[in-house]
Parts: sequence; C-alpha cells; structure tokens
Amino acid sequence: MSATPGRTYELVHRTAYTYTEPVTSSYGRSVLVPRTLPDQDCLDATVTVRPDAADLTQHLDYFGNRSTFFAVTAEHTRLTVTARSTVTVWRTAATVAGLPSIAWEAVARMVHDGALGTDGLDLVALREAVLASRHVALTAEVRDWAAPSFTPGRPLAEVLADLAHRIRAEFTYRSGSTSIGTTQAELLQGRMGVCQDFAHLMVAALRLHGLPARYTSGYVETLPPPGGAKVRGADASHAWVSAWVPGAGWVEIDPTNDKFVDDRYVILGWGRDYADVPPLRGVIFTEGTGSRPSVSVDLHPVAG
Repeated sequence: MSATPGRTYELVHRTAYTYTEPVTSSYGRSVLVPRTLPDQDCLDATVTVRPDAADLTQHLDYFGNRSTFFAVTAEHTRLTVTARSTVTVWRTAATVAGLPSIAWEAVARMVHDGALGTDGLDLVALREAVLASRHVALTAEVRDWAAPSFTPGRPLAEVLADLAHRIRAEFTYRSGSTSIGTTQAELLQGRMGVCQDFAHLMVAALRLHGLPARYTSGYVETLPPPGGAKVRGADASHAWVSAWVPGAGWVEIDPTNDKFVDDRYVILGWGRDYADVPPLRGVIFTEGTGSRPSVSVDLHPVAG
C-alpha cells in the first residue's frame, strides 16, 4: 500500500423496497463493497439485510468484485439492504501529458496481435474488453459519432480526453431521461442521459476501434456549494470508464464530469457494462405487482 495518507471515507449505501403485497421470499446479489486496489484500501465493510437473511454469503465474482448474496425467507412487505464501509483512496488523476504517448492505432494492433510488452496483463481480459456486450453495441451510429476523436496517429491519451470532453459538451445530464435498456443509438438521438449512458457510449466508441475499455461502478464525493454544508445522503452511485493504456495500465476517466478520476472517487467494481456490476439485483416471490424502491447514499470524508 502507498505511504501517501490519502482521503478516508465512511460510505453508507441503503436501498429499501416497499411491496404492495407480502413477499414470501427474496433472493438478491449486491456489489456494494469497495475493492481493495493499489490506490484504494477497503478497511472494513458490512452488508446487512432486514428482515434478517437466512443466508448471507460473500464471494469474488468473475471480475474480482466483492459480491454479496442473500436469501430472505421470512414473509415481509419491506426489504432493506444496507452496506457500510470505510475506505481510503490515494488515487492521483492521470493527465494527458503524463500518460504514455502512443497512437491509438498502435494500441489496437498490440491487442490484436497479442504483443503486450511488459505490462503483464491477461490477453484474454483485454480482448474480452473490446467485444460487444449486453448494454454496449458496436454500431455504425457510434462509429460515426466517435470519428472526429479518432484522427490518424492521435495519442490514445488525447482520444480519451477528447471523448470525455465531447460527451460532457454534447449531451445533457437529466435524471430519469433514460432507462437501463436505453441503447447508444437512442442516446445519440435524444442527446440526454445519465452517467451509465455516457459510460456505455464511451466504452462502445473505444471498443469499436479495438481499444480495451471497462465499465466502472462506484461513487464520487459530491461537494457542497461555496459556503454551504455538505448534504448527508445526497451522494449517488456513479459510473465511468476504465481504458487500457500501455505503460500505464487501466486509466480511469469520467465522461459525465469530463475529468480523469482522482481520490474523490471510490471504486466498487468493474465489468463489461452495467449488467455485470449493478449495485443490487434479485428476484422476489409475491402476488403483488411491484415495489417502491428508495436509495440513499452517503460518502462522507473522515477528518484526518
């Protein structure tokens, strides 16, 4: 671990479901425990379920994310899942000038030919990260939109910064304007969405050009307005992009905010797209027609 003090956060993510009719049993899987990484240390974490779960187990999934499975077999009309953790982050944001200057075409050739040099990364993982997936479509619409960023010989670092900047400039962030099923073609037509849409679009643009890209799920600390107090519970789940740059490894960049990721971000996990790392998913058995979910997230810095 780094000797740099970093920023320490107390994180609470609470999801509550209220059902119209009694639920006889509920089975769920969550990705709510932050990963421990070279620039991030999860000091402690707990996941609690109410009503009490008959089974509550943790494991590492295919991507190495910390996943929690639970089964509630007692009848209930309300289910609450609360994840609490303490995490220290000392991540320094990448910069275009500080990243290796290698043309994007050269990176694509390296992945295609399996010539990864001394990075020591798994070729299978890199090639997997250039494929289409459930929420990432490699379409002509995305290629046409991305084309201005992929000029011949342009360093990959510049491509990343340009894509993030264009997404921030060309699209409007509007909560509720899209759903998890929204495609990149629909996003390009409507020009509004949320962080997961923007992350999927940037991932698609990179993969279309043979460049490995992952979908990263986590949190970003929300800062109060000047002179104002931080609002507890106002933080939210966030999503951004992780792109492979030879000599630098996986580089985190947030197209929603047009910036490389720093120590104000906490990484939960990553995968091919949202479907691999939703904070919470599951099935219930009930005669009712649905539920009313509510989510509260607090990412609170701990005074040093």
